[in-house]
Amino acid sequence: MNFRTEFTIPVSDWKLALDSSIVSMGSCFAEVMGTRLQHYKIGGSYQPFGTLFSPLALFNLLSYALKSQEMDSRLFLEREGQWLHYDLHSSISGKSKAELSELITIKLLNLKETLTRAQVVILTLGSAWAYQLNDTPVYVANCHKQPARMFTRDLLSVKAICKEFGAVYSLLKEANPSIRILLTVSPVRHAKDGMMDNSVSKSILRAACHYLVTDYVDVTYFPAYELLLDDLRDYRFYSDDLVHPSQMAEQYIFEKFQQTYFSPELSQFVKDWDKLSKALNHRPFQQNSPSYQSFLEKLKKDLLRLPVDVRAELAEVETRLQNIRF
Repeated sequence: MNFRTEFTIPVSDWKLALDSSIVSMGSCFAEVMGTRLQHYKIGGSYQPFGTLFSPLALFNLLSYALKSQEMDSRLFLEREGQWLHYDLHSSISGKSKAELSELITIKLLNLKETLTRAQVVILTLGSAWAYQLNDTPVYVANCHKQPARMFTRDLLSVKAICKEFGAVYSLLKEANPSIRILLTVSPVRHAKDGMMDNSVSKSILRAACHYLVTDYVDVTYFPAYELLLDDLRDYRFYSDDLVHPSQMAEQYIFEKFQQTYFSPELSQFVKDWDKLSKALNHRPFQQNSPSYQSFLEKLKKDLLRLPVDVRAELAEVETRLQNIRF
């Protein structure tokens, strides 16, 4: 008897390698995936402007970067002694408007440079609900705890999302003709919207992804949303807030991602790195012993064989070796 509805994800005809460069942006689930990709030494730019839920927010930032444009000067604000921007997460801040503006400029330049050499852009869409700043009026990425009366809540349409994507797609292909776009819908439930409004939002995002994959040959979709809601489909795969996936669910989804998009060489490196990571985290009962010294010497040799930058890990091993006292 089967108690789960497992489904097969078609193996991708393109693969990520250890030397691939990735740009990953979007909801908090994008941060989860990005953290794991970074752990496996895959370079790129991960959440450079913080957590962003709206597709329009993602498209706007990509457009700003690719056009080398300054961000909307009307959308700076000061809150509790920190300067913020309505198009960015609150983790991107400055002590002054000038400081924040300079930080944004640097981040946009870095994003553009990464986009020109990246193999893939991963965009994780979080919500189709958007907030328009009444005074401007434009859609914003973050309300930054400002009074609700300053905003109008709106539901984006599938057509609007696809239209805005088309504009930024052209910019991406002009800057990097070989780049691919990987879309995914965040499995995180937006409980604050209410379950009915959350369902409407997710259905719009999923429909938009369907049409974009249909219309663009180098746009693909990874079913993170379906893996949690249709495959795992149980509250034991949620964290205590019953909104975010548990660590077990995150690992399961990442393994499916790996099986779909990792080259055989990268998959082998993942296995090797998992073993070395466990060794790096190992703390013996007797740290001042010949056996622990031999363990560290072997670990050092294993790290030196890897085709990636492991200077930080090697420095840690060297420090442990120097601290051994018989």
